[in-house]
Amino acid sequence: MTEAILLVGGKGTRLRPLTVNTPKPMVPAAGVPFLTHQLARARAAGVTHVVLATSYLAEVFEPYFGDGSALGLELEYVTEEEPLGTGGAIRNVASRLRSGPDEPVLIFNGDILTGLDIRALVSTHTQTGADVSLHLTRVEDPRAFGLVPTDPSGRVTAFLEKPETPEEIVTDQINAGAYVFRRSLIDTIPTGRPVSVERETFPGLLAEGAHLQGMVDSTYWLDLGTPQAFVRGSADLVLGRAPSPAVPGRCGDRLVLPNARVAPDAKLTGGTVVGEGARIGSGARVSGSTVLAGASIEPGAVITDSLIGAGARVGARTLVSEAVIGDEAQVGSDNELRAGIRVWCGAQLPDASIRFSSDT
Repeated sequence: MTEAILLVGGKGTRLRPLTVNTPKPMVPAAGVPFLTHQLARARAAGVTHVVLATSYLAEVFEPYFGDGSALGLELEYVTEEEPLGTGGAIRNVASRLRSGPDEPVLIFNGDILTGLDIRALVSTHTQTGADVSLHLTRVEDPRAFGLVPTDPSGRVTAFLEKPETPEEIVTDQINAGAYVFRRSLIDTIPTGRPVSVERETFPGLLAEGAHLQGMVDSTYWLDLGTPQAFVRGSADLVLGRAPSPAVPGRCGDRLVLPNARVAPDAKLTGGTVVGEGARIGSGARVSGSTVLAGASIEPGAVITDSLIGAGARVGARTLVSEAVIGDEAQVGSDNELRAGIRVWCGAQLPDASIRFSSDT
């Protein structure tokens, strides 16, 4: 297995305002665009050729990654004129693949952070003679996911949409978003229309008698679809809880990128990232958070489990917890922002204008 398709076309609407100016896979996690971590892990597993299926803000990817040589890869880019869904996106890039009909092709989503053993998934695929192999993971509460039960040999027996009653929860195994396809099967996906690989392609193949194999790998796995999950994923990369060869520095409590300025008495903990040219003022405390390039955290501010957008400013003594501050937003002093609040790009909040608790 030497080539892969990476699905990076989604709009990332659940992540807004992070994705107003930046496609989801290019939002920085642990100091580099999240896509960098995925590409680096694919390369470490032996992949040399990756086709990126792009759509939303497609023009951003190639100027950053170029031909992929800096990562030891050969990258190609295919842009959808209209969104085609996961299956349609896979079919849309099929002409760029070089594998033979029976050779394996790795396919993965651009919003999953995982410690998956990619080589083990490919090995499972080849040893079982499967048509498609799926990475499965176990979750405590599977109600928000599609369930994928398997028989004792790991062969997939059904695809069950999100269960609504306890009786429908027949397994804790879910589709974890990475697949190995027999190359020839990609050409059977319909062209010219949206296709969901999860809702149409996989159930259709199963009904036709194809061999779909599941491999349960319950190492680190996180869907980065919400701001809170994205912030947590970045912190876990810095802390070393999530594996990646692309983290630009040693794992630890903090990652401070070049040209950032951190006051000597500021405290950075919990996998916090301070982007290039960002400033952290005297007495500020930043925990488990990402402060993007050029942002400014003024003296005495407290930032917890939050993301501060590029060029944004958080005023003195302001408290930000489990929040997102968009690019270039200006948050005045003595504010209190909590509980999933999202401040849009370029917004301006005056001093002491928002609180979640009494001012006494």
